[in-house]
Amino acid sequence: MHRRTLLAAALAGAVVTPALASGTARAADPGPSVTRTGTTTLDGQAIFFVSYDGLVNNNAFQKNGLLTYKGYQYAVWYTADRGAVVGRRVLGGSTWSTVKVGHTLKADDSHNVISMGVSKVDGRLHLNMDSHSDGFTYVKSVAGLMDNPAGLSWTASRFGAPQSTLDGLALTSQFTYPQFVSTPDGKLQLSYRVAVSGNGRNALAEYDGTKWTNLGEWSASTGTYTSEHGSSTARNMYLHGIDYDRGGRLHSFFTWREQNGAVMCNGGGITNHDTGYVYSDDRGRTWRNNAGSVVGVTGGSDKVSVTDAGLVIDPLNPDHSLMNQESQFTDSAGRPHAIISYVPGRFGQCTTNYVADRTADGRAFHVRKNASGTWQKTEIPVPLNSSQRTKLILDKYDNAYAVFPFGRIAAASAASGYTDWRILFDGSGLNAFGEVVIDETRVAQDGVLSFMYQEKSSGTTPSALHVTDFRLPA
Repeated sequence: MHRRTLLAAALAGAVVTPALASGTARAADPGPSVTRTGTTTLDGQAIFFVSYDGLVNNNAFQKNGLLTYKGYQYAVWYTADRGAVVGRRVLGGSTWSTVKVGHTLKADDSHNVISMGVSKVDGRLHLNMDSHSDGFTYVKSVAGLMDNPAGLSWTASRFGAPQSTLDGLALTSQFTYPQFVSTPDGKLQLSYRVAVSGNGRNALAEYDGTKWTNLGEWSASTGTYTSEHGSSTARNMYLHGIDYDRGGRLHSFFTWREQNGAVMCNGGGITNHDTGYVYSDDRGRTWRNNAGSVVGVTGGSDKVSVTDAGLVIDPLNPDHSLMNQESQFTDSAGRPHAIISYVPGRFGQCTTNYVADRTADGRAFHVRKNASGTWQKTEIPVPLNSSQRTKLILDKYDNAYAVFPFGRIAAASAASGYTDWRILFDGSGLNAFGEVVIDETRVAQDGVLSFMYQEKSSGTTPSALHVTDFRLPA
């Protein structure tokens, strides 16, 4: 049996609940809490269809479907008539101003989300939308729109025409998963996948205020992965996110998805395996494993590969329906945290239907690097009751908050070493469909946990899309 598989089998269901590492929190810091302060409606009739178990307006891997910048909050979605919309409001305000950006959703595919980014160097808002292993649509605002929101009207004239390139840069004909991230020096990067699920590569492009540049691919789809059931020679790396910490380090957790289902115990499962981690200290040009060794160069011949040493921080074979693209966050000291979820070994060593089995027995786990540099993992004692993803944020005191499907919020204190997870909000009254979209940028700006959710519906009957806000410890 493959050595990694032996270790994975041993650990599937093992949970670490460590003592507090020194320096994790000060004794006087408050523990986690949420106080719901209000809910606003973005659209009473947003488009609704279920695809790949999710909604196009509420896929947790969107970065960003909701963001905050200089006192205003921004949201993107598709209306019942399939039009792409961007809205904004003053932080804490009850009224959203909306603009249609001239694009119509082309397919009933929940992958075809809208993602936003801000290029601080010139104050533009950027949108990338409507892609799943095909072409994308790109829209950007005029310069300065994000820097002077109170002084510039929110109208369609502030946005350029939809494009099928990044101002002439084509990237790839098979494009998926746009994720914008602002760099510490004010530029904007776009992370995306080239090619298809099970045989694709991650890549980066960068906007400097003048033009877009394709930095190139940085993960490999080649190499052989072998489990106790069989082998696969093609895959793709699914990112849990891509985020800069306060010190300028770029972090990314990931899982691998194999192309060949022979690596699984049962064809009803999903070929995701292992949780890995890489980082970059040069704006995504060079990637290093946890030990600091270079494992890939963006645009170069050496890419991050399944055969590279030191990538896996939490081994798990493909038999436990591990979810891809879950969630990550960095704390005030720049330490990386992530949420992963799967069916623990105590419920069996072979999932046969990943949706049903995750819904029945799936659990989420908090994985993080502690102050001494050791990886630790704690099970969150909240059943998923869903096949879908959970989102993670940390407050100013580094308390952790997991936002589960249906808008349920659980939290754990830094002071406990993240061992005291409990439900703070059970989602009652939301009637949320499943995954929610978190405003990852807002919590640092005004201490509010804000997320977008869509109400349950049936078939293709439109439903209301909302943003709800929770005040965190001051």
